[in-house]
Formats: sequence, C-alpha cells, structure tokens
Amino acid sequence: QVQLVESGGGLVQAGGSLRLSCAASGSRFRINVMGWYRQAPGKQRELVATITTEGSTNYKESAKGRFTISTDSAKNTVYLQMNSLKPEDTAVYYCYCNIYIDAYRYNYWGQGTQVTVSS
Repeated sequence: QVQLVESGGGLVQAGGSLRLSCAASGSRFRINVMGWYRQAPGKQRELVATITTEGSTNYKESAKGRFTISTDSAKNTVYLQMNSLKPEDTAVYYCYCNIYIDAYRYNYWGQGTQVTVSS
C-alpha cells in the first residue's frame, strides 16, 4: 500500500505563487510517474503536469511557462511550483502516482489540496 500526502495549497492573489508538495510512502514500490491533476467546480479532473523517473515532463498547455514540476527521488516527493497564478487556476489539486509493486502497476491519488486564486 502506498500513501500520498500533499501540502502547500492555499489562497493567493492573482500573479502570486504557490508550491505544492506530495510525498509518497509505503513499502516495496518503485515509482514510474508522478504528477498533478486538478478539478474545478463543475468541471472534469484534468492533467496539469507529470514527470517520469527519467525526468521527462508533460504540461497542460496553459501551465507551460508558469508551472514547473520536479521531483526529489530520494524522498519520493514531487513538487509543483506555480507562478503567475490566475483565477482560472483555482481548483482542488490532486497528486498522482503510477507505481510498480513487484510486476504490477498501480495508480494512487492524494486527498487533494485547495488552491484559490483571487482576482
């Protein structure tokens, strides 16, 4: 079993910055991909950014140039640095992790952290 613990959400004015963190803990797992998704009220959950263990990244188009995803492999932690935040970035942000346990792959999600950007 793997647990994801998120931190770093909050309220910020437009143009401000926030840094989200998500730490994976458990036993006998190997991380394949970590990332962040978000879900605004009345909308579907959408990908924000992902990063593989090789360092390959993928971003939502509107996040490019403003958000940066990174990892600390020693701590099994993924970060999302969000700059130049806009009101439309307001959502619950969920940490995502795709892992291997033995020969099998599993998806895990964090509990979500609220990000609110005021205009």
